[in-house]
Amino acid sequence: MKVKCYIQGMAAISPQSTFEGDVFSAPLVHTDSNLLTCMEPDYKPFIPANSLRRMTRVLKIGLTTALQSIRDSGVEAIGPIVTGTGKGSLQDTEKFIREIEQYKETALNPTPFIQSTYNSVNGLIALQVKGTAYNNTFVHRGFSFENALLDSMMLLAEGASNTLTGAFEEMTAEHFYIKSRIGFWKAAATDSRQLYEQLSPGSIAGEGATFFVLTGTPTSQSKAALTGFKMLYKPTAEKVAAGLSAFKEGIDLVLTGRNGDSRYEHFYQQADVLFPGVPQLPFKHLCGEHDTAGAFGMWLGAQILHRQQIPAGWFPMLKDIPATAGRILLYNHFYGEQHTMMVLERV
Repeated sequence: MKVKCYIQGMAAISPQSTFEGDVFSAPLVHTDSNLLTCMEPDYKPFIPANSLRRMTRVLKIGLTTALQSIRDSGVEAIGPIVTGTGKGSLQDTEKFIREIEQYKETALNPTPFIQSTYNSVNGLIALQVKGTAYNNTFVHRGFSFENALLDSMMLLAEGASNTLTGAFEEMTAEHFYIKSRIGFWKAAATDSRQLYEQLSPGSIAGEGATFFVLTGTPTSQSKAALTGFKMLYKPTAEKVAAGLSAFKEGIDLVLTGRNGDSRYEHFYQQADVLFPGVPQLPFKHLCGEHDTAGAFGMWLGAQILHRQQIPAGWFPMLKDIPATAGRILLYNHFYGEQHTMMVLERV
């Protein structure tokens, strides 16, 4: 699909120091517990204290990232709000389910149930910015953010001046344990810096929130342009190769969602074959694996294009890191099922 939209503003809360300041100068945050958790900022400049007390982590992370991306964009009136999430607020969901059992379905506190719904972050954002436009949340596993992005591009094509588009995900101890039982995470403790060298079933878990203010036309504030987009569901390796081949022209950097999982490494090997001599940067050692990790990859690509700089300290496993890039291909998939390809260009 040939599209064109522009990233006017962006923000990310992730396991790295990505929220404020010179993010590329921050040291690499790593783990050997198979779980990367967010580095949370001070929420007080963004959320009133009386509201902050009642909000769980994912609500605070999602709302704060959205507000920061709006500040970064310089846009005064936000249009449609479109997000994607694979799991929503796990903390609230787990609390509500526990209370059903604890209180035998009587005298339940409704707040965890209300805040556990997938669109609670969207509602909070709209209340905070007094937004009354289109508001939608996509919950489509590994396509959650990508469908939100596709919807946003269609809204821009129909005349919306801008959209606030993002993704948010959290990991709880209980959810981490459940997914470890079904093979999502590596069985052995793995240093995230050596994730790509230790090929074995499973990956490392992550979480985070990423938001963008998108426009249909470029401005002096535009950070990068999205000029190509494709989604494939449960494709063969041949279909992946065909999809990647459609975006070969002019690519000088490939961002991949490699995650150290030996079961699906063959998909990324298609990129190795099709882009010989083109530098590749994997990003899952920075954010961990989760349903909407592709949003972090898009943030990283847009930052590289905007700053014309690649943070060498974040990629200690690579010897030759290019100084800059002008046209980036992002290829990511979620456990071999939902595959996404994006082309980002310098503005």
